Amino acid sequence: MADTTGDGSTGASGTGASATTQSQTSTTATAPATAPQTQQEVDRIVLNYLNQKGYKQAEYVLKREANLMTMEELEASFPLEQGGPIYVMPFEKAEMTSPDAYDVAYSSLRRWVENSLDLYKPELMAVLFPLFIHSYLNLVNRGHKDQAKKFIESYRSDHLEMHSSDIARLATITDPQHVKENELAQVYKTNQYHLRMASVSKQLLNSFLQDNKFMVLLQIVNQHLKIQEGAQGRGDADDFIGIAGHGTHQLSSFNQQPVTLSQMPTDAGLREQVEQTLKEEEIQPPSAENVVNGDTPMLGSLLEEYKKIKTEAGTDIPSRDDIPLPPFKGSDIQAEIEALRESRKRVALGPSSLPSICAYTFHNTHDNINCVAVSEDATLMAAGFSESYVRLWSLKGKKLRGFNSTFKPATIHDSDDLDRIREEHGTDSRKLIGHSGAVFGASFSPDNKYLISCSEDKTARLWSTDTLTNLVAYKGHNYPVWDVDFGPQGFYFATASHDRTARLWSCDHIYPLRIFAGHLSDVDVVKFHPNSKYIVTGSSDKSARLWDVQRGTCVRVFTGHVGAIQALAVSPDGRMMASAGEDRSIQLWDLGSGKRMKKMTGHQGVIYSLDFSQDGTVLVSGSADCTVRAWDVKKEAIAGQPSHRILQDHSGTVGSPTTPATTHQQAVERLAKKQAVQGAHFESEDHLAAFPTKRTPIYKVQFTKRNLCLAIGAFSV
Repeated sequence: MADTTGDGSTGASGTGASATTQSQTSTTATAPATAPQTQQEVDRIVLNYLNQKGYKQAEYVLKREANLMTMEELEASFPLEQGGPIYVMPFEKAEMTSPDAYDVAYSSLRRWVENSLDLYKPELMAVLFPLFIHSYLNLVNRGHKDQAKKFIESYRSDHLEMHSSDIARLATITDPQHVKENELAQVYKTNQYHLRMASVSKQLLNSFLQDNKFMVLLQIVNQHLKIQEGAQGRGDADDFIGIAGHGTHQLSSFNQQPVTLSQMPTDAGLREQVEQTLKEEEIQPPSAENVVNGDTPMLGSLLEEYKKIKTEAGTDIPSRDDIPLPPFKGSDIQAEIEALRESRKRVALGPSSLPSICAYTFHNTHDNINCVAVSEDATLMAAGFSESYVRLWSLKGKKLRGFNSTFKPATIHDSDDLDRIREEHGTDSRKLIGHSGAVFGASFSPDNKYLISCSEDKTARLWSTDTLTNLVAYKGHNYPVWDVDFGPQGFYFATASHDRTARLWSCDHIYPLRIFAGHLSDVDVVKFHPNSKYIVTGSSDKSARLWDVQRGTCVRVFTGHVGAIQALAVSPDGRMMASAGEDRSIQLWDLGSGKRMKKMTGHQGVIYSLDFSQDGTVLVSGSADCTVRAWDVKKEAIAGQPSHRILQDHSGTVGSPTTPATTHQQAVERLAKKQAVQGAHFESEDHLAAFPTKRTPIYKVQFTKRNLCLAIGAFSV
């Protein structure tokens, strides 16, 4: 596009010169001999003639060569230094001075960017902010106070996440004199705004502005923007964007919104019932089963341990009123006690105590299976398939027994009646049929009584693991639903979709309670925060977001990945979040500040799944490179020491943690110079171990309550 535009400019200049010569000859011949004229007067006569004839390009060229251009016309002709100029077509002065020109041009560009392909949208979206700022300042400079106020109020919400501080300061400018005196305004007026775009994105932008003759925006692009060609983040996620010396991206300000990340306090009634049940167990005589299992000595201290755990609390405790929940049931009491018992048998993990891994492998399903889910107690497993069904497995040997097809609901009065109408002989697995498209996500409720699945058919379906039937179909998304996650308390679940939104649902409503909109592309993955007050989403727009469930607003934005985010995990204490995906790196985030804690590398394929250990000290990941890897969450990077070690170089030699420091330094320097070394793989120092499979990409990793790691994948031929 730059070359084509350049040729067009040269051609236009040549045509203009020819027309000028002919016009001068004609005009001079008809001029009265008694009225001698200066060269400047002749030029103005020629310009008037060209204007009347409509020779806009020739008029523009003559004005430029004869130094007769106004200041505004000179500004409009300012070339873009990097990547060649964007040719500015001749324009009427009235168009440039019209107070509505900026609103019309900007709103059209904004709408065009919004409807552009997801592949180019992030780069095109970045150009909107500098155009927004300069359009506002130009309106103020030209005395259009009311239009400037309307303009900034109409579009400021688009940029508050990344630039809230600058917008707040510039919004106070209402007079041309303020523009000259305001330090921040002068920073934008006197410096170029740096952007990086792929050549295709830049050509699309140029074509749109020129085809629609949005001269007010072309002027800003030519004068105030410096667009470098090349994919953003091609070597590092921290490519310089904005104005040199000025912190243009102000996510830190947006990420300072208050959040309450502590665990949700236990319901007072539930806590009282649990304590009462534990007291009753203490005074009961030991059973034969307890004696055999050696549990009797532990019962005496179980109540005290429960009291100690439940009284530990942070300073940012959410209120139970923030998330309305149904009354607790008797099964919730037993679940609390069972979780306490499981925690006493939990294995402590760390650099010196790596997790044990139990792997499940699917055969003859590599091209068909899309997702896997495992219940919290590891008794059930579900998988979603491209053939529009969900298959459920029993992992503990208990047969799955549905109902006979001939039973009459009116005859059922108690649990004994239910048992009588069940199938006599159960099976190890059961196919759940109901979806009309490929199933992409599945999640078990905390009590294992329900399974939620989502599909290409735009719906989510709730299944009973007891009756093995479909209970509800939830409709609301406009496009395929990629992921679903049950909340820690059950009752609520969240979905992520191709329609760029995530949605919050409750099991007793068929419509969504909240719609979370803000991502620029598909929302690929969604996870609940442990206290149920927040959800985290990951998107193909290379960002993750933390959403407040009660308000339905975004409270944190996490940027830094250079590929789509396909896996998320939140630590059990709710303080950290890990994200990973197509760029093969894992990034660890502090949810309180919104800042990245560290970046962990080592995988050689797309990362599909992440999970924290129950104590939050170890992170495991599953990848398309057929490995499960364990990472030290608590290890911090040491200043002055390399953070990566080379695994394999061109000669095929394998490195280890004992590789000499000089080799480390050479590898890091080579990586910095070339951005990526072809054929070499780098492993961060917080990598603990890699557990390879033969030919099984790992789709799901999950820790049990005892810190046993489950890994599930499909064997590929």
